[in-house]
Amino acid sequence: MPVPPAVPDDALIDALLTAAVAAGRAALDIYAAGFTVTQKADRSPVTAADHASEKIILEHLARLAPAVPVVAEESVAAGSIPQVGEEFFLVDPLDGTKEFIHRRGEFTVNIALIRHGTPALGVVYAPVGGVLYAGNVGSGRAFRCSCPADAATPGPREALRVRPVPVAGITAVVSRSHSTPETDAYLRHYTVSNRVSVGSSLKFCLVAAGEADLYPRLGPTMEWDTAAGHAVLAAAGGKVLAPGGKPLAYGKPDFRNTFFIASGALTPVPLAA
Repeated sequence: MPVPPAVPDDALIDALLTAAVAAGRAALDIYAAGFTVTQKADRSPVTAADHASEKIILEHLARLAPAVPVVAEESVAAGSIPQVGEEFFLVDPLDGTKEFIHRRGEFTVNIALIRHGTPALGVVYAPVGGVLYAGNVGSGRAFRCSCPADAATPGPREALRVRPVPVAGITAVVSRSHSTPETDAYLRHYTVSNRVSVGSSLKFCLVAAGEADLYPRLGPTMEWDTAAGHAVLAAAGGKVLAPGGKPLAYGKPDFRNTFFIASGALTPVPLAA
């Protein structure tokens, strides 16, 4: 079932921002206090912050849109996988768990609304930096604002737009924890003047903000890893393409992504289908 029409997208964005900040505050408290690390069945790491953040987000979404399915990372790991239709939420309560564990600060809270297989709305909150990113793809509006965890309200919103392709060479962002030899080979197609390693969905946000031009991901991801950042980038004028040059789609049976190339104004060299 769709989100009730009485809740317009601008109001939905505001509600998702509120949920993301509340979840980020809980994660930041655990980050500061100390935590233990355990492993899920797939041997990926998880902490109490992942679970605390997801619990808060699910509570917010249940009040906001109780009829809309929510696909959330830790719930899926526990075996709770809802049936999804034309509209559903994707939640990564702590994207960049490895960055969290190693105290590099580059972790985010991600919430996205998917419509007809594509991201429609997305919010990304970086608790350590205290920065919120959001995108409304339908209206073509993306923004960021300052929101430290102890702030009463977010700061002024700064509109985001991808930048023209730099003549002297592009800035490429790559995963800090998951870069691959295939990524290095792909980047040889370009004149790269700067290469930045960043954790979590902040890579999408840097391209959306006009601070980078290309983010190739030639390694596995799940849909909840990418949907919110994808929405921010698309709303800022960028794109995320799967092999063969088609837009990266959502709602796949196992919620597993193919490789993809995210870019701003740059027309990327396509990946083979």
